[in-house]
Amino acid sequence: MFDRLQAVEDRYDRLNELLSDPEIVNDPKKLREYSKEQSGIQETVQVYREYKEAREQFKDAKAMLEEKLDAEMREMVKEEIGELEERIEEYEARLKILLIPKDPNDDKNVIFEIRGAAGGDEAALFAGNLYRMYSRFAEMQGWKTEIIDAAPTGLGGYKEIIFMVNGNGAFSKLKYENGAHRVQRVPETESGGRIHTSTATVACLPEAEEVEVEIHDKDIRVDTFASSGPGGQSVNTTMSAVRLTHIPTGTVVSCQDEKSQIKNKEKAMKVLRARVYDKFQREAQAEYDAQRKSAVGSGDRSERIRTYNYPQNRVTDHRIGLTIQKLDQILEGKLDEVIDALIMEDQSKKLESMQD
Repeated sequence: MFDRLQAVEDRYDRLNELLSDPEIVNDPKKLREYSKEQSGIQETVQVYREYKEAREQFKDAKAMLEEKLDAEMREMVKEEIGELEERIEEYEARLKILLIPKDPNDDKNVIFEIRGAAGGDEAALFAGNLYRMYSRFAEMQGWKTEIIDAAPTGLGGYKEIIFMVNGNGAFSKLKYENGAHRVQRVPETESGGRIHTSTATVACLPEAEEVEVEIHDKDIRVDTFASSGPGGQSVNTTMSAVRLTHIPTGTVVSCQDEKSQIKNKEKAMKVLRARVYDKFQREAQAEYDAQRKSAVGSGDRSERIRTYNYPQNRVTDHRIGLTIQKLDQILEGKLDEVIDALIMEDQSKKLESMQD
């Protein structure tokens, strides 16, 4: 472990030199690349240096005990040694986590796709609840959300809603939301007061840059049509809505949120690129079963991951056996307790796989 840490520190120092080199400063691509790499290892280097300093202080304090000290001073040194031992243990635990290979997508923006599944109108209403929950969470993190496409229902829900979350580290926190979300409650559409179970599916994709997935114009079919709202009523009579079909993969994306055809095409391309990138990633990941098992939330999207029980104000995440009696707060976007628990479980599984 310490050889790896020393190599990371050496690389950090080398990056400092490179970022001061006039040739690199005048090359925007390399400057961005090296700055990003340095930023990615900065915390690891800082903690490693603090750890080494604590080890030196511990060594000096132990040496002091070999000297002739009065009782009071000896007690003070022993107390300092105890504190340093605790601090060193904490640093070692943090460094193990920091050495876990980082998901290259963690810093990216997120494209969310939420669809009402089993339950008809009630499932669509629940999809709307989930959209609101993620929007509130994003707002609390200082991130921005932007609707790309939506199919609203007359009751205020969504058959489908696609939106983007823009913010540093958005994917690192939201990537665990992939899967089927189940709700248990008395629907607004139910007059008999019976509890119904409905589901909505969530797909959380990292935004892909052009350099990461190459999509040729010749591989895309572009169709335009007039936007429409709930019930099929015409929103405008111009052909501003866009449908893109990626012929090699059969991926289809529509966007009609903007009045401009150009803007709709730009938004649709973001979703298309993310879906194709996600498809290739999943195909590659399927070849590494051990990696797949070591990560929380990388399973099948049809997997039921969470239940929201309204009568008992309860949320249960089935992957990690977490139950919280704070449904009302979670639906207001206070997801930190759930997300932090998922991150911790993911990290512990990855640590285990590294030690095998």
